[in-house]
Order: sequence, then structure tokens, then C-alpha cells
Amino acid sequence: MSDGIFASSVFFRLVIGGDDLGRFHTCTGLGAQVEVEQFVEGGNNGFAWQLPSRITWSNITFSRAVTSDTVKVSKWLAQTIQRVERKDGEIVALQPNLTPIARWQVLGIIPVSWQGPSFDPSSSQAAVETLEIAHQGLQPS
Repeated sequence: MSDGIFASSVFFRLVIGGDDLGRFHTCTGLGAQVEVEQFVEGGNNGFAWQLPSRITWSNITFSRAVTSDTVKVSKWLAQTIQRVERKDGEIVALQPNLTPIARWQVLGIIPVSWQGPSFDPSSSQAAVETLEIAHQGLQPS
């Protein structure tokens, strides 16, 4: 990988609205929670029905060492600041040789936060950026 050092054996490529924001070495928050309502049926004392209602999607957070792709995130954020518009995208889990492992379509993405790298010459730690997005749902692809 010429764009930086990745310590992970899996990478995550993020594309939002057709803009490829590059590869990240961590992706956390791929998940959902379904609220369940209990319904008690008259005359049935053995159990209560568990009925699914609303689904809540967790925010997804990506991080990576600073690479040439860092500029792509900055450009995407600048466009979003000009006009906030939800866009669909895709997360692709990749092997080190860039062969896809799994794909998720991400619906209605908006940025939540971006933390740029901290540069400390007295530290041997790599400069890391973090991007957090909110969305309206995931679909396997």
C-alpha cells in the first residue's frame, strides 16, 4: 500500500454519492437495534408477544492513518457544508490484496463528525483521522 501503513488485515473502502473516499483500516458501528413492544394476550398467561416496531441504526465510524485520500474526505465535507444532502453510499470490506469480502449499501448518509490528524513530532504514533457518519439504513449488496 503506497498510501500509508495499514496494520489491519481487512480494509474498508467508503464511497458516498459516487465519491470514493478511500480505504480505512477500522470501521465500527455497523449495526442496528430493533425496539420491541410487548403485547399481552388475554387468557394467555404463558407468554407475552414480542412485536418489532422501530429500528435504530447506529452511527458508523471510520479511522485510518493520514493518506493522500484524506483530501477526499475534506472535499466531501466542504461540499456537504455548502448543501447538506443525504446521499447513498457503499462500504466494502477488502482483503489485503483488495479482493472484496462483503459489501453494504448505506442509505441516506450525512456526516456527524470528522477529527483530523494530530501531528506531534515527539511521538512515534501515526497521524490518524476519524470520520463518523449517520445514515438511514444498511442493505447487503
